Amino acid sequence: MLYSLSLPSSSPSHPPAKPLKPRHLSPSPHPSHYIKFRTAHHENLRYLKAIGVIGPNSKSRQFPTPDAISHILATLNFFESKGFLETDFARLTFLCPELLSLNFDITDVEPVFQFLTDDLHASVQESRGLVIKCPRLLFSDVEYFLRPTLNYLRQLGVSKLNVPSNLNAHLLNIRVEQMQVRFEFLRSIGFSHDEAVNICGRLPAIFGYSIENNLRPKVEYLVDEMKRSLDELKEFPQYFAFSLEKKIMPRHLHLKRRNVKIKLNRMLLWSDGRFYGKWK
Repeated sequence: MLYSLSLPSSSPSHPPAKPLKPRHLSPSPHPSHYIKFRTAHHENLRYLKAIGVIGPNSKSRQFPTPDAISHILATLNFFESKGFLETDFARLTFLCPELLSLNFDITDVEPVFQFLTDDLHASVQESRGLVIKCPRLLFSDVEYFLRPTLNYLRQLGVSKLNVPSNLNAHLLNIRVEQMQVRFEFLRSIGFSHDEAVNICGRLPAIFGYSIENNLRPKVEYLVDEMKRSLDELKEFPQYFAFSLEKKIMPRHLHLKRRNVKIKLNRMLLWSDGRFYGKWK
């Protein structure tokens, strides 16, 4: 099906564009023009199905109108001019169905691409990669959200944010206020400002972690059950990135039964084979 596409009906007097080269033909009462119009319309539908913008099992009543198809093709043209590939469009339109709406205008997202180029210093392919990893970036306000987030991350020493990784893409889409809450949590458990800055700079993914479902339980387990000092987190903040139930607890209990205590990074970074082979 065509995801979340709600478009008004329109007259087929203006035929749609050919795929990726939208243009309008002059209306004509001659039957041959109507046949050509229908042929072009069906070709466009087949094209949008082939690239995954329209679901392969969509019913004819769910198809967009000819005017809507012209608008969609113009939108895809714009993204191709930004370095995107046909294989990207299915993901983009699935996660951002607004792109298929007649209300969408490319001027809505042009500021984001300008921000990626001018502020983030990302290349065309890096910008494409970041958007593909997190398509919702397209609808984040540059002035109120993206630029303040970028500046905040840079102040913490987070660099190379132009690299199109999943982490970087989602970091850019986190509001400063959300980041500050995680930062203040670190301060509240005893870290100084500089220590919290260091932890966040070395593990920026911490800004995406839930305090109640991730950070706090791991701190409590580290101190109460493992009898370790919070100072160990200064050396190995990556502790927060490991699963409490699947990695931290099983390995801690395995070592405890053998009366063995090792550094956190050694306990968690080793593969299962190496770890359990060492302490059988």
